[in-house]
Amino acid sequence: MEQNFELIAKTFMGLEPVLAKELTQLGANDVKIGRRMVSFTGDKEMMYRANFQLHTAIRILKPIRHFKAKSADDVYEEIKKIEWLQYIGQDKTFAVDSVVFSEEFRHSKFVSYKVKDAIVDQLRETTGKRPNISVANPDIRLNMHIAEDQCTLSLDSSGESLHRRGYRQESVEAPLNEVLAAGMILMSGWKGDTDFIDPMCGSGTLLIEAALIAKNMAPGLFRKEYAFEKWPDFDAELFDNIYNDDSQERAFKHHIYGYDVDIKAVNTALLNVKAAGLSSDITVKQQDFKNFTQPTEKSIIITNPPYGERISTPDLLGTYKMIGERLKHQFKGNDAWVLSYREECFEQIGLKPSIKYPLYNGSLECEFRKYQMFDGKLKDFRSEGGVVKTEEEKRQMAEKHRFKKNREFKQRLEETEQNEEADIRSFTFHKHELNKNRGGHETFDRSGKDRNERKEFSRDKNRKDFKRGGKREFGKREFGKRDFGKKDFED
Repeated sequence: MEQNFELIAKTFMGLEPVLAKELTQLGANDVKIGRRMVSFTGDKEMMYRANFQLHTAIRILKPIRHFKAKSADDVYEEIKKIEWLQYIGQDKTFAVDSVVFSEEFRHSKFVSYKVKDAIVDQLRETTGKRPNISVANPDIRLNMHIAEDQCTLSLDSSGESLHRRGYRQESVEAPLNEVLAAGMILMSGWKGDTDFIDPMCGSGTLLIEAALIAKNMAPGLFRKEYAFEKWPDFDAELFDNIYNDDSQERAFKHHIYGYDVDIKAVNTALLNVKAAGLSSDITVKQQDFKNFTQPTEKSIIITNPPYGERISTPDLLGTYKMIGERLKHQFKGNDAWVLSYREECFEQIGLKPSIKYPLYNGSLECEFRKYQMFDGKLKDFRSEGGVVKTEEEKRQMAEKHRFKKNREFKQRLEETEQNEEADIRSFTFHKHELNKNRGGHETFDRSGKDRNERKEFSRDKNRKDFKRGGKREFGKREFGKRDFGKKDFED
């Protein structure tokens, strides 16, 4: 039986509980929440599945050594103790990425250089040959994390960030990160039980992520490769079985609608939807939100309007006032979720939210607010048994220090705390905890042909003709050739 080992899933600030729930449902053990990360234990299959199936993870790390270091020389000596031939075979290339939060170690690149030097020196002494460094496309990726004097060296099993799903053909200005989009949808509780609407859909990220969640499709289906596929112990048969297992996918009986006033955004969204093979589930049309009318079916709106930062409108506050008016008069009996950055924008919506979640979109400290729309007066709605806030929503809103004390809504992350792929402020480990007094840790019980040649494919009922590995024959795709990854989302 495969032995379990420690793993770390990185994510964006605010999505940690969502990621922890995903891991628990996936069957991970010892799930614990940290800051911008969730630690867990599992075997090789769990590591593969975490990369392939998680919607809200941006990277899966496998720690191989924990140690204390008070100087660069300490780091060098500790790294040199590792038997590197078991991880980096001869003629293999490697790269090191470092994340540093320490008074002693102020420059992450310097730390990376010391780690590289130690590895190179040890392998040269052992084999007589100097290994090669490759920043662009290494065989082995390493991640070094230092929090004060606590150091962790990990193997990066993901490679390219997991938010780069592979379906994005083109983009619009300031596209929503795929992991953030999936997290927003999962936070709302929507799982495909109603129609889904994004009236300001941009390049269609929320639409596609919603379809993947509704159909329970793995976001890794579109990926070219993962870093673990170059590891010496890579089990190709095991990963083929995971990749081709569609037993958990489900039928989606409702529909997803996207609208945007910009025809360029509409065409981009259509292109991306087609690349994902989801055209039968998603409809995208040009339409201004001010012309939005009451849907005939039960629906949910999740949207990410302009903030006046990277994207704006001629009348930003007027846009938010219009959003509130449309929701109030043309979305009765449904729930709407809005992600935005400015308090004055939310004020213009003019509606009382039932829940607010702090979320970071890049470096911007945003809020994700839920609005429950009902017909008539609040008093009448409640007298008829309507519930504006669930008990869970009341509990969450009442939590102390849920938002920072004297919080400035427009606050940004400090430069050293940018909410980027490689950035975890603190780790939680099962063998030892680094910062026991920081709190915020929560434990969940367990519940219940070559991919490099992959082309666009159509996701339909005939999925059986789409198989991973040397024997896979691709089914008919919805449009011509492309090279996955070249036009994916850029931070």
